[in-house]
Amino acid sequence: MGFAEYDHYDGLGLAHLVRQRAVSPLELVEEAVARIERHNPKLNAVVYKAYDEAHKTAQGKLPDGPFKGVPFLIKDIGMPVKGWPMTNGSAYLRGYVSPDDCELTRRYRASGAVLVGKTNTPEFGIPGTTEGRFLGICRNPWNPDHSSGGSSGGAAAAVASGMVPLAHGSDGLGSIRIPSAQCGLVGLKPTQFRNPGGPDDRGRAHGFILDHVLTRSVRDCAAMLDWTGTPEDDSPYPPPQKARGYMEEIETAPGRLNIAFTTENPSGTPLSADVQRVFDETVKLLGELGHTMIEKRSLGVDWRKLYRAQGCVSGAMFAASMAEWKAVLGRDPKEDDLEPLAWASYRAGQALSSEQIGWGLQTLRLMSRQIIGLWREFDVLLTPVTITPAPPIGHLDPVHVEPREFNRRQARVFGYTPPFNITGQPSMSLPLGWSADNLPIGMMFTTRYSDEATLFRLAAQLEQARPWREKRPPIWG
Repeated sequence: MGFAEYDHYDGLGLAHLVRQRAVSPLELVEEAVARIERHNPKLNAVVYKAYDEAHKTAQGKLPDGPFKGVPFLIKDIGMPVKGWPMTNGSAYLRGYVSPDDCELTRRYRASGAVLVGKTNTPEFGIPGTTEGRFLGICRNPWNPDHSSGGSSGGAAAAVASGMVPLAHGSDGLGSIRIPSAQCGLVGLKPTQFRNPGGPDDRGRAHGFILDHVLTRSVRDCAAMLDWTGTPEDDSPYPPPQKARGYMEEIETAPGRLNIAFTTENPSGTPLSADVQRVFDETVKLLGELGHTMIEKRSLGVDWRKLYRAQGCVSGAMFAASMAEWKAVLGRDPKEDDLEPLAWASYRAGQALSSEQIGWGLQTLRLMSRQIIGLWREFDVLLTPVTITPAPPIGHLDPVHVEPREFNRRQARVFGYTPPFNITGQPSMSLPLGWSADNLPIGMMFTTRYSDEATLFRLAAQLEQARPWREKRPPIWG
């Protein structure tokens, strides 16, 4: 069956209807399945379908969490779901099945969400686009000739097209914020270790990788982090506890904030005209809302040095992760198992010396202190999420574009998101504008370490001042 509520309610709204018995969890699952089947041939957002399990779950006794009965999707990388394949977007992991749920999967289930499948991701989450060889190209519902972003591109396309109201994603160097920006969604990278990564997180790439959800509403983003965002008892580096629930924060005015803004990016590439326009409009809007705007032509950070150090650490961590997969699978990865970008990254990581890795770790620690220290002068930093709107399919092609050229192209599209995976600060993309040809454009807001509260208060204010939820892509519903 189809019903208008699925279009006009967010996840919390649908869960409220379930509690009021206005709709059943089974009806919600059937609607999600119908939408996946209708739109997935055009988008390739969902790569594993667990419809039978979802129907059985929806007909059983569900936990009375905030998302009771709401269909939900898991990104197919680094998130074990018992009995489901986990490919990480790679042919190398073909046939691997997760033996158990991870802690975050258990918390999603406990929220009442009904897991219906897994979403597309590029190989090992390396590219900022979802155009892999093994799982195939994922397309943007605003224009299927354009990228949905990456590496949570499948999740973004699924939520933006209305298949589900929210979906899991992960963010290693922008992989929630980039696809959220390119598909018109709310995307938060929480504070480092806010959400659980166990029991087998291996540091989630030295703490760079954080999990959360992509949503159409700020309150869905807040409610899920309220539910999941308590570190495990055995987490070695838990962030400070929140003062109160994030759902309380979104009902609280942010007050007058000192907001710094800059378009400086490591590649020196000028913003596209559309992104510059939306950025300028956002600066103006924030001033009209009463905030103090502080222009920063430069933040005084050696971004190229930061990214060189990050490359050393990320390369080493990727090589170490592949060694662990080798132990699990019982065979070495061969060049034919991996796409050219992943193979080049793996070989580069293997070639790093202990001196290079040590330099990378030391440099990231010292430069993180420098970057975090900038917030002594302001409360929030505003930047674009990307330099351009979503690029055309094929521009960032990890399969056919030579790896060094791919990285050069990627630097001219992205560049703003990675520093805050390194520092661990919370950082959020909000859909505050559209290009002349109707592609979404996200603006990024970053606060002090562990200060999601300010982000949620400001995001709720912006959502009210410039509503976006009723703006629909051509592929919708």
